Amino acid sequence: MLRLTVLYDNEACPGFTGSWGFSALLETDRETLLFDTGWDGTLLLKHMEKIGIDPACISKLVLSHQHWDHIGGLPELLCANSRLTVYVPSSFSENLKKEIRKRADLVEIKETTEISEGIWSTGELGDKIKEQSLVLSTESGSYVLTGCAHPGIEAILDAALYCGKIKGILGGLHDSENFERLKEMELIAAGHCTVHKEKIRNAFPSKYTDTRAGMLFELH
Repeated sequence: MLRLTVLYDNEACPGFTGSWGFSALLETDRETLLFDTGWDGTLLLKHMEKIGIDPACISKLVLSHQHWDHIGGLPELLCANSRLTVYVPSSFSENLKKEIRKRADLVEIKETTEISEGIWSTGELGDKIKEQSLVLSTESGSYVLTGCAHPGIEAILDAALYCGKIKGILGGLHDSENFERLKEMELIAAGHCTVHKEKIRNAFPSKYTDTRAGMLFELH
């Protein structure tokens, strides 16, 4: 089983604060990882404290793409954890990669890459906006975790097929209106930058949920 906690999103559960951006904590039997940081590092660390997570226990950080609402919390996180390995698309600016290297181990991602056992990067996808998503493998199938899905749902799901059957998708789905591939999903958890939440909810009412800061998903 893999535990995914939404730490940062536009909307929030009671006791948490909504803020524009996205971040998710991944807990496996072996290690704890973070996907994106939201834009406000102070709020990110506050939410970690609320769920009982010490930032120093996070071994790996995966940044989906170089937009402020996904990397803004990076400085505070690097100050709180000096032993991070940070995975970024290779298209990140050279200046930013240089700054990250001063405080952490940096891994540049181009192709499909195993980040942790059962957790894979799709590799760097897209044209104008380069972005990586994660594929989370379980015994019964895989889940896709997206930052904003700028490359498009189809391109991301095609890349994720590397890991086999896809059971669900979580994260930001941006402005995509092509929902054909979502018919295959057992779970559609959309938040942050997803423009057409109502259309997706109406099309897949039994599978859909909004993501909110503070939500916990146990993925089997």
